[in-house]
Amino acid sequence: MAPLLDRELGVYSMVPQNFNTDLLGTFSGEIERVDDPLTTLRKKCLMAAELTGCDLIAGNEGSFGPHPTLFFANANDEMVMLLDLKNDLEIVERELNMDTNFDGADITTEQELLSFAEKVKFPSHGIILKKAKTEYSVVLKGITSYDELLASYNRIKDASGKAFAETDMRAMYNPTRMLNIENATIKLVAKVKSLCPSCSMPGFGITDAIRGLPCSLCGMPTQSVLSYVYKCAKCGHSEKLMHPYGKTHEDPQFCDFCNP
Repeated sequence: MAPLLDRELGVYSMVPQNFNTDLLGTFSGEIERVDDPLTTLRKKCLMAAELTGCDLIAGNEGSFGPHPTLFFANANDEMVMLLDLKNDLEIVERELNMDTNFDGADITTEQELLSFAEKVKFPSHGIILKKAKTEYSVVLKGITSYDELLASYNRIKDASGKAFAETDMRAMYNPTRMLNIENATIKLVAKVKSLCPSCSMPGFGITDAIRGLPCSLCGMPTQSVLSYVYKCAKCGHSEKLMHPYGKTHEDPQFCDFCNP
């Protein structure tokens, strides 16, 4: 996030020292995230503001699991925020896609471990080892070498007879996730640069997509986007942009009536 924000917004980004975001939840599960992603992200930004005394804070919160509409596939949902306490302004963007190595498996042999490692793009992407999926007495994180992986696995197996391996989803150990955070930040920068036509504050962006673009054959509404709703993050002014892709009708192949 920092290089994009520094270059595009003319700010200087710094990471606060001794800032323990694990207090709000961990990907490995030993500390449960009790709030929804947006609330957690807001808390994270406010904690950083209190720790540093800064009034302009940028933060990120990621989530992993089944895609909200394509349940057969895992998804990465990245949310980013620019919190401007001086102007009481909160600007949020999001990147949701299936480009993730998120996975986990029970491991009983070294061969199973090596197969899992290959599947999740190890060693460029880190691995976490535990005794079991919901057993947190031993949680070995940030494993990025085969020697460390095998030694850690054998240490856990000798004690419990098996191990549970999962992807380390912390950004510094997951380049795929870092790319998704970058994409979310690009959207955030564009939204910050978009000024409200009513109050001229930053953050005039899409808040809703209205579906129902009519079919060119039967005229019935389809699931394609008919319009976007833009709303100001400060004053609440909103506008509707019809036919955002320049299309006034949708091809019948995407119509639930013509092509059920």
